Amino acid sequence: MIDPALTRAVEAVVFAADDAVTLAEIARHVPAAAADLRAALADLAANYAPRGITLVERGGRWLFQTAPDLGCLLAPTRDAPRKLSRAAVETLAIIAYHAPATRAEIEDIRGVAVSPGTLDVLLAAGWIAPGGRRESPGRPLEFTTTAAFLIDFGLNDRRDLPGIADLRAAGLLDRVAGSPATGESAGGDVHSTC
Repeated sequence: MIDPALTRAVEAVVFAADDAVTLAEIARHVPAAAADLRAALADLAANYAPRGITLVERGGRWLFQTAPDLGCLLAPTRDAPRKLSRAAVETLAIIAYHAPATRAEIEDIRGVAVSPGTLDVLLAAGWIAPGGRRESPGRPLEFTTTAAFLIDFGLNDRRDLPGIADLRAAGLLDRVAGSPATGESAGGDVHSTC
């Protein structure tokens, strides 16, 4: 059985944190074995699952967030997010799927030059970060996704990104010219619970 005092302490630490917290950060405030902390987090996640807020793990970090089915209730109170340009979305997708990726690799995949402003927008959003330098001539800077990217997109790991079959099934990818027709519509309607 999980100690209720430990569960309360873990809940307080995660709730009071400015950002998502790792198990090590929780352990700095709550002296307990890692297994006990994991058990307390699992217990809390199960207790919060049916509520309006949930405890989730994103990229090895824990945070409270609005239940996914209730997020639409808060949309009118939020500031309208700035839309990313098509170039920024393509660049982010390339970095997410091919990380670490250099500017030259991004340009090679996209077929056009990457504007410094595009990378600046993604860096400012906190979704990408420099990941070091490639051990090749010129030592180009590599870009990778961040924990904020995982949190904002609701992913536990980059491996949770949808695959090509998932994207086609959602109607987000065009059929390749010359491929047999599937009988499915290229654009599907997305229905919301709100």
